[in-house]
Amino acid sequence: MRNLFRTLLLSALASSPLFAQPQIAPPSPPQGRTLTLAQAEALALKNNPQITIGKLRALEARQYVREARSALLPNAYLSVTAVDANPGSRISAGGLTNPILFPRVASGATVSQLVTDFGRSTNLLSSSKYQAEAEDQNSAATTAQIILVVDQAFYNVLETNDLVTVAQKTVDARQVLVDKIKALTDAKLKSDLDLSFTLVDLARGKLLLLEAKNNHEASLAVLSAILGFPDEQDFQLVEDPAPITPPALDVLPLIQQALQQRPEVAALQDEVQAAQKFGSAEHDLWRPTISALGVVGEAPIRDSHIPNWYGGAGVNINIPVFNGSHYSARAKAADLQTEVNRQKLADLRNNISRDVRNSWQDTKRAFERLSVTQQFREQAGLAFELAQARYNLGLGSIVELSQAELGKTEADIADTDAKVQYRLTQIVLAYTISAPK
Repeated sequence: MRNLFRTLLLSALASSPLFAQPQIAPPSPPQGRTLTLAQAEALALKNNPQITIGKLRALEARQYVREARSALLPNAYLSVTAVDANPGSRISAGGLTNPILFPRVASGATVSQLVTDFGRSTNLLSSSKYQAEAEDQNSAATTAQIILVVDQAFYNVLETNDLVTVAQKTVDARQVLVDKIKALTDAKLKSDLDLSFTLVDLARGKLLLLEAKNNHEASLAVLSAILGFPDEQDFQLVEDPAPITPPALDVLPLIQQALQQRPEVAALQDEVQAAQKFGSAEHDLWRPTISALGVVGEAPIRDSHIPNWYGGAGVNINIPVFNGSHYSARAKAADLQTEVNRQKLADLRNNISRDVRNSWQDTKRAFERLSVTQQFREQAGLAFELAQARYNLGLGSIVELSQAELGKTEADIADTDAKVQYRLTQIVLAYTISAPK
């Protein structure tokens, strides 16, 4: 009879407002600047120094193209000369030439033009062009890397914020349970052991909340630094409600896409071409160089032995004969550097294929985890409700209720983490195959 009375009493208490399921209001949104993913990427591209460095290197490389092209263009300069000397005297020491010295003041112009060096200057120009294109690709690769880091930091902040919400709900629910058990303990309907278990669970929840808040602050600090802010910003992130799509069924097309579109591959291909052209230019050092020179000028103040104007033109041919194997060593070094660049390109292709395959597998695993964690969350929620009902009816122990509540918290965290992690794996895979956003 006493057990029946106790069961009825506990049933009545369970249906009362005291034992009703806690209605936890959603946490108020944090006060701060709203920030979408597109805005975060734009801020990083604007403020991150690595972006500026990449652009400056590309501009610098284009100046080297102009420098190489100048060898194919005429050179012209003006000269003004004034000489005071002992008229008619000659330089008698210090050389084989013996020119006559006359006082004079003269001005003139000199024009020189390379006629041909049999392809050396042209190859140097082509090499510099390929190198400039490689720097453009390197700049694009740096931009893609910065965007990847921004996206990862953005979703890390979203995940840690969701985990703070889960931890806060857990603390609130456990606090309500502590209040209930304390009321029953004061009424001598529950033992102090039950109250101790609930207090321990509450303390665990508070520790979980503190850790979640700390991780959220750390992720905000990382995001702020990447976006170029010296101090931590209190951003209110706005998530893009993009639908969850399954990953590709086959990885081979993704690998081909990555090898065709990755800017790092294009940059190394351009560097191989640049090295080949430079090697050809080094081999061309053994070829003759033909250049033309023209001069014209006037000497208004001069010795009587000097005419009032001068002019001349000539062609010069330089033919290399022997220089101690200097040119041969330069050509061999250039050929070896070309082979080094080829091997780097092959190694990069292998690494990209590996990275794409690993990213694709991570995406598949993360997608499969979504359904598992969803089932885990549903079953853990159901188990907690049943355990709570059994405990309210006096049919279950506080240990059973505590384990069910811990399982529910773990399931909530796992489900939250699974959703964000799948999105992160999609971002990494898109970067790996250089897919447009």
